Amino acid sequence: MANDLALETLYFDTAEGIRLHAKACGPARAPVLLFVHGFPEFWYTWRRQLAEFSADFRCIAIDLRGFNLSSQPLDVSAYKPHLLVADLRGVIQALGAPVFAVIAHDWGGAVAWSLAAQHPELMQNFVVLNAPHTILFAKALASDTGQQAAGAYMNVLRLPGSESLLAKDGHAWLRDLLGELSDEELQAYRGCWAHGLAGGCNYYRASPLHPDTPDAPGRMAAVAALLDPADFQVKVRTQVIWGTGDVALRPVLLEGLEQHVSDLRVHRIEGAGHWVTRRNAVEVNRVIRSFLADTPG
Repeated sequence: MANDLALETLYFDTAEGIRLHAKACGPARAPVLLFVHGFPEFWYTWRRQLAEFSADFRCIAIDLRGFNLSSQPLDVSAYKPHLLVADLRGVIQALGAPVFAVIAHDWGGAVAWSLAAQHPELMQNFVVLNAPHTILFAKALASDTGQQAAGAYMNVLRLPGSESLLAKDGHAWLRDLLGELSDEELQAYRGCWAHGLAGGCNYYRASPLHPDTPDAPGRMAAVAALLDPADFQVKVRTQVIWGTGDVALRPVLLEGLEQHVSDLRVHRIEGAGHWVTRRNAVEVNRVIRSFLADTPG
């Protein structure tokens, strides 16, 4: 499918020593949609959305820092949340802010939640798929036993050398994580992973949001208590799409979301897993198109 698109290659210099790779398609003067992937993926995860929307929109799908053909600094401190937000800000400014919509999944969504809260002027619309709002995620990791258990993998990925575990046996762990893939998809993902896995693991290592470990009980509750909801209030027009069968990010993460998002719509895909952009593309595309079509003005 990606081979059927007239894809262009773009690069964005967002910080000293940081260059982000991207693929682009669609009319040059059309409204811009910025697609932001998560772990352990890259721009390619959006190919079904690029095929759907590139007739009407200028579609830009980036590789986040640490992934695929973008810069992959090894220092964990290079993945602090404010630096990741600054990357997106730099891309949007280069594209000519504001973009018509930021559309983000998983870790891309986590970064984009903060972008939407801190820089609402950079986007007209925000679409986020299976990625929790910071405040709700922190609270759930501190107090919800189901989400704590579901997020246990995060502490594995934080361990030194976890990237070697991910590469073991032909990336068996990652292949199991993503589930059924076509031969073309598996080849594409293996190509991405061959560029390095430390950057993706560094997202988990740099983040303060992860379940407690036996040597630091109560740590997550202390972190959650320090977060000011006002700093994470989103006033951008927002569409959440959520697969309720996600084994890593439980539906509890939607409870109370309306308190943190002023203009919110939530679409649940009952029983769907985490990989909704790929496995539920028809429904995802329909919801996104309807949401964008209703943009005021």
